[in-house]
Amino acid sequence: MKETVVSGIRPTGKLHLGNYFGAVTNFVKMQYDYNCYFFIADLHSLTTHPTPQDLHGYVRHVLVEYLACGINPEETTIYIQSDVPEVAELYLYLNMNAYMGELERSTSFKDKVRSQPDNVNAGLLTYPTLMAADILIHRATKVPVGKDQEQHLEMTRTFGNRFNRLYNTDLFPESFAFSYSENLVKIPGLDGKGKMSKSNGENTCIYLSDSPEDIRKKVSRAVTDGGPTEENQQKPEAVQNLFDLMKIVSSADTISHFEDQYNKMAIRYGDFKKQLAEDMIIANAPIREKIEEISKDTLYLRQVAKHGALKARESAQKTIKEVRQLIGFKPF
Repeated sequence: MKETVVSGIRPTGKLHLGNYFGAVTNFVKMQYDYNCYFFIADLHSLTTHPTPQDLHGYVRHVLVEYLACGINPEETTIYIQSDVPEVAELYLYLNMNAYMGELERSTSFKDKVRSQPDNVNAGLLTYPTLMAADILIHRATKVPVGKDQEQHLEMTRTFGNRFNRLYNTDLFPESFAFSYSENLVKIPGLDGKGKMSKSNGENTCIYLSDSPEDIRKKVSRAVTDGGPTEENQQKPEAVQNLFDLMKIVSSADTISHFEDQYNKMAIRYGDFKKQLAEDMIIANAPIREKIEEISKDTLYLRQVAKHGALKARESAQKTIKEVRQLIGFKPF
């Protein structure tokens, strides 16, 4: 029997290269080897209070882009989180056994408290339990997540094991981070700081649907420095980020050329950025064309979402039935 994999992406806009190379590429590889559930995490996105119009549009964007990237609804289960009410039910049960102290110690919660002090809502505090519900509802053992989510995954194991102990069961297996590469992938942004993320600003991301003109403009504004002042010196973070991006989209010869230019203090960042932008455009072109094609087919998108919801609920209902019985919810 194939092991079960679960992962999702919040619909906060369009997918960017960080999503694609950091997660979706792995999704495409995994779908043929594992029993996969890939969802669009619209319940998670409610912590930021999107408008109804934005939320629906964002969900549609991600569904289109999942399909354009090569996720096959005949090989795997693609679904929208809110189409599976069993997830919210399990979230409630897990919250009953989660403790304030452990939730408040979550690194992502503390980061959100600092970054958005006027919107510290209960959804942010209990984000780890909703994430755990997403995973445990299908009893997954593998979860392709980025480094920033590893603590949440550790908490998922805590919640699953706690439920097992409380109700003397082995219902929930332990789940672990998983990637087809040795290390979990982190795609840097264009701002010279950390990973590519919409929360760091629209211009730090290269979106899968960006036009060639958009990509050239964004890359041209990417953060660099004044250039190396001695041979073979270590690159500052901003410059290293751009070289890391080049390693993803460019040929080995191209990378070697610019590494050599940097080490000799002969690099011209303008030429470097132009090459990086053109290589990004070439790498992204097939996906962008598919996005434009699939986004026109509303009937197909509706069928994919409906089919995915049925498959996901079939799995989720089996888990919830057992959970309810274990807790003691039984008909008279």
